[in-house]
Amino acid sequence: MSPEYEIDAELIGSENAHRAANLERDYGELGDRLARRGIDIESITKQLKAFQVAIPSWGVGTGGTRFARFPGPGEPRNIYEKIEDCSVIRQLVCSTSTVSTHFPWDSVEDYAGLAKFAQIKGLAFDAVNSNTFQDQQDQSHSYKFGSLSHIAKPVRDQAIAHNIECIEAGQKLGSHALTIWVADGSNFPGQQNFRDAFDRYLDSMTQIYARLPHDWQLFIEHKLFEPAFYATVIADWGSSYLAATQLGDKAKCLVDLGHHAPNTNIELIVARLAHFGKLGGFHFNDSKYGDDDLDSGSINPYQLFLVFNELADATERAEHGFAPAYMMDQSHNVTDPIESLITSAVTLQRTMVQAALVDRSALGDAQADNDAILASQILQQAYTTDVAPITAKLRFDQGGAIDPLKLFRRSDYRKQKTADRPESGGKTAGIV
Repeated sequence: MSPEYEIDAELIGSENAHRAANLERDYGELGDRLARRGIDIESITKQLKAFQVAIPSWGVGTGGTRFARFPGPGEPRNIYEKIEDCSVIRQLVCSTSTVSTHFPWDSVEDYAGLAKFAQIKGLAFDAVNSNTFQDQQDQSHSYKFGSLSHIAKPVRDQAIAHNIECIEAGQKLGSHALTIWVADGSNFPGQQNFRDAFDRYLDSMTQIYARLPHDWQLFIEHKLFEPAFYATVIADWGSSYLAATQLGDKAKCLVDLGHHAPNTNIELIVARLAHFGKLGGFHFNDSKYGDDDLDSGSINPYQLFLVFNELADATERAEHGFAPAYMMDQSHNVTDPIESLITSAVTLQRTMVQAALVDRSALGDAQADNDAILASQILQQAYTTDVAPITAKLRFDQGGAIDPLKLFRRSDYRKQKTADRPESGGKTAGIV
């Protein structure tokens, strides 16, 4: 079934035509430069072709702060309109062919119909995300003092049941993973017993794990703080690793770039989890202070490169069938969400290619000689290489846009959707 795209293919072809000759020349010149370094540009382009990162369904809507949310024009009002926006990103950048859903944020009545609609739009479904960090209007018990680790069994049972419902929903959509992040923790010393809370969490997760289909994975997402500012039940990669190890082979750890203390060596965490076969997925965003959920590479692009360097190293070693799931987990408060996701997807394409350029043989030799300067320069050489011709060439060859952002702005897509989707409300408080 051919995808039914939102932006006219003739517009993409016309815009690309103005840039195609220069792109071919730039690609050839870069290929010559890389060949002098012993790198085959076609091999690198092939690696990029296999790279995919999921779009979060909630990411195409405007985010918010703790104080307010300011709706943007043409925001999607339901999961079908979210799929439409995700389809545009996929159409232009070609590396975002899956969507990650979030329940109950995504209200679905006809799962078969939604799956077919997504297929028509050229999309499939990635991991499903559960939500026990908010109280829903019709739920019986509150998560104010926790969910899967709550001291009261009826609350834990409710949270367990919700996660099982998410698995069942994911099966109907063709997903193969469940991501669980819990806000459980405490704000005051003595508020809860750390050990008992972790035991209750493990007991709840064991019941959820038992309901996983045989070909599914369970991703455990850790977060240092917020909203539990004194202690969080799954606050770090160590707690996540312990829980995943306790649960079994299908349980893996998920790393979010914004879920760590400032200046944390996240690439080391990635290396450790990959080393022991427990890196299940990655949520890409960027951060200045905490869980800012800023556009990928907008604050610390070199850290993003170092993370990809470890991912590339793990891929080359091919340990434990290494194939983590990637997703962009961003909140767009002052930008057009589609533009931010397009920009981030292109940034991730570029960074993936830069990491693939690292001369791992030379790097290994430098490390064996304790040559810190040379090892650092080998990384810097890859990081400072302008690989835009590779990413643009792949998009062009796959029918995408050489310059996705400019093309999106030329398309009038946002203007059209603003007319089709009237604003549903005014300023609202809280994160959405």
